[in-house]
Amino acid sequence: MPPPLRFAANISWLFQDIPDLPGRITAAARAGFQAVEVAWPYAADLGAMSAALRKNNVELVLINTPAGDVPARELGLAALPGIQDEFRAGLDQAVTWARDLGCKRIHVMAGRVPAGVDRATIEKEMEQTFIENLRYAADILNQAGMVGLIEPINCRISEPRYFLNTPQQGALILEKVGRPNLKMQMDLYHWQIMDGNLTENIKTYFPLIGHVQVAQVPHRNEPDSPGELNFLYLYDLLQGLGYQGYIGCEYKPRGDTVTGLRWMDTYRGRGDQDGAE
Repeated sequence: MPPPLRFAANISWLFQDIPDLPGRITAAARAGFQAVEVAWPYAADLGAMSAALRKNNVELVLINTPAGDVPARELGLAALPGIQDEFRAGLDQAVTWARDLGCKRIHVMAGRVPAGVDRATIEKEMEQTFIENLRYAADILNQAGMVGLIEPINCRISEPRYFLNTPQQGALILEKVGRPNLKMQMDLYHWQIMDGNLTENIKTYFPLIGHVQVAQVPHRNEPDSPGELNFLYLYDLLQGLGYQGYIGCEYKPRGDTVTGLRWMDTYRGRGDQDGAE
């Protein structure tokens, strides 16, 4: 039997009753997590975060590049033409934080199609900018011993103007970039909304997948909440394919975060039963 899957608490989404990230790291450890991920840690105290990770023996497995400091750029900079210097400065900041916090994966956020601009008129320019920035990022990350990730984010519910929105687009861009330390971040919530066909898409793109995240569709709640996805089946599929990374729990708890983690006990308990047969 392949080893059981491992889960990381996304502390940007979970434990919202705790105001600070170091406190959420402690809460995640108490809830049984050995790893966490966070979208943007940059407003937190770096020393306090590092101390919380060490004290609780918790690994930080993912952060994002800075989102940008104006509303038009608040989901990343990597595909936005004309601001490469700003993108590189943000990448440097992300690498510094990741290095100091022992994190090996950075999500290089593409950004949005500018408001008021027709996507068709700027798509080629944005793609070329994204490819050039990703090649630069891959070289910087390689020197730091890190992996870069790109994530398709659905444009039907969550982010209508996000540049990268399907696994097919992501795979094509990775092929054009041609760097082995760049992978795709698969959030099953986004993939289901944009394309469905999860079994075949996971099998097809599995060699490119460097990180996985989960949330139920359509309301983005716990995996065992009512919705479209059979996560026990999807976990079996990933486990059978040999996925060895963490699965980030990036969802909106319906209530108390810890109470909502019963789905994880169900998954682990089923594994214990399987092993006993």
